[in-house]
Amino acid sequence: MPENYRNNNITSTSTIDMLMKFGDVESAEQIFRSIKAKDFITYGAMVKGYIENKTFEKALDL
Repeated sequence: MPENYRNNNITSTSTIDMLMKFGDVESAEQIFRSIKAKDFITYGAMVKGYIENKTFEKALDL
């Protein structure tokens, strides 16, 4: 993902949601780690994605 898009929480969160829906948890985590100012919507997308991909421990650890 281009650097200028990483600073946009809406774009980053949408990308995380899409990647999780396709089961690409590792790429979603990479984008999540690259976000400097995470908000509750971004955390929510990660938790939802972890649950959808049955990685419950990661959801709890987040």
